[in-house]
Amino acid sequence: MRIHSYEKLWLAASMVLILGFIATITYGAVGLGIEMIGEEDETVAPNEIDDDERFGEPRVEQVGPDEYEVYVIAQTFSFRPNPIEIPANSKVTFHVTSRDVIHGFEVPGTNINSMAIPGQVAQLTVVFDEPGDYGLICTEYCGDFHHQMEGEIVVVPEDEFDMTELSVEAPDTVQPGDEVELNATVRNGQFEELETTVDAEIGNQTFQRDISVDGQSAENVSFSVDSDELGEGEYEWSVTVDNYEEDGSVTVAPNETGDEETGDEETGDD
Repeated sequence: MRIHSYEKLWLAASMVLILGFIATITYGAVGLGIEMIGEEDETVAPNEIDDDERFGEPRVEQVGPDEYEVYVIAQTFSFRPNPIEIPANSKVTFHVTSRDVIHGFEVPGTNINSMAIPGQVAQLTVVFDEPGDYGLICTEYCGDFHHQMEGEIVVVPEDEFDMTELSVEAPDTVQPGDEVELNATVRNGQFEELETTVDAEIGNQTFQRDISVDGQSAENVSFSVDSDELGEGEYEWSVTVDNYEEDGSVTVAPNETGDEETGDEETGDD
């Protein structure tokens, strides 16, 4: 059968277009390192989210070298956690669920786009090559303030990313003669050992302590001052680790052990 030259041209052009479509779809699904909902669907009851070991504390968690998982809760009208901070050039898997109604989970300009459905957990895996701030929006109408439901994904350079957490226990009031003690806990959420310095200040007294925290563990450090050295009054305190700081105030109570005034009763003879 003889095929006209114009027909050959159209056939060739059609084949190029078909191959182009296939290549585009393949790149969009695989080339960007993004996977949509996994084959094994996870579930979580909306009324059990707070007690769930995955979503009870929405967070970023390191699960391997250059590999992280992010547990996200969508609810009217916010995302938790927010912002979400992750390192560049790492494999990040988002686990997304909803606490109440159907929400959307989309990062404009990327292939990250999924529904957040109560009772179900969507999984999306991505590698962000470039550091920067990425917007996060809800793409499913969820109520009157749907248009205000947004969040942020902050992708930081690998050498600037850390998962350090600082918490401090301190008294509000101490009695004269007691110790003013700050108990600081430094948590390291990454696999690599953390070597850092803890700085503390109580009133006009300063302290500094070098510590090492093993991967995915915590280290406690305490700082104390005799309240008699401070004297009666209110004093500011602060504890700093790298870019993290906790602060507050403590009051040294007045000394109430003074002698009570006494007097003899006057008596007289009639």
